[in-house]
Amino acid sequence: MCIIAFGSNLSRDFGASVELLNGASRSLSRNGLSMVEMSGFYQTPAFPKESGPDFVNCVAKATTELSAEDVLAVLHKVEAEFGRTRDKRWEARVLDLDLIDYAGEIAPDQTVHAAWRNMALEDQMRRAPEQMILPHPRVQDRPFVLVPMRDVAPDWVHPVTGVSMTDMLAQFSAAELAEIQLLRGLE
Repeated sequence: MCIIAFGSNLSRDFGASVELLNGASRSLSRNGLSMVEMSGFYQTPAFPKESGPDFVNCVAKATTELSAEDVLAVLHKVEAEFGRTRDKRWEARVLDLDLIDYAGEIAPDQTVHAAWRNMALEDQMRRAPEQMILPHPRVQDRPFVLVPMRDVAPDWVHPVTGVSMTDMLAQFSAAELAEIQLLRGLE
């Protein structure tokens, strides 16, 4: 079982972004991932704040026979199929697919994970990991992932920190969580 976060913010037409994310889900299904459950679609502010238009985000649970490395390769392949470029860190993008969790695996190890998990935002904006890090090292800092993830994995516990989904969400203010709006009627 793996958890995949989806995002798109190149279209101000949220309906078009929802269709794009649905298309990405179908493409993943053709490439060795079987979608088990998909969250609702949420309108979320760009991260970092004011760095671009709002996103549409969702999260899916999927099963696969692929290794974690192969899943990540498929995610990058599907991003490229949909026109994703990687010219600048955290730029507006047509499609962003992140492997959040792969069967609770910790990769490459807890020391590397801690270094990336605790990295200052300024450094995160300039650096990208050269290796796969699992679980996603900043999932606990991103309510735009956690809120839709709660739809499909409400009992998920961070494999490194042992913190529950409920406790991760509790660290955010009501105002921060209110910025994440379910797009009704588009599901």
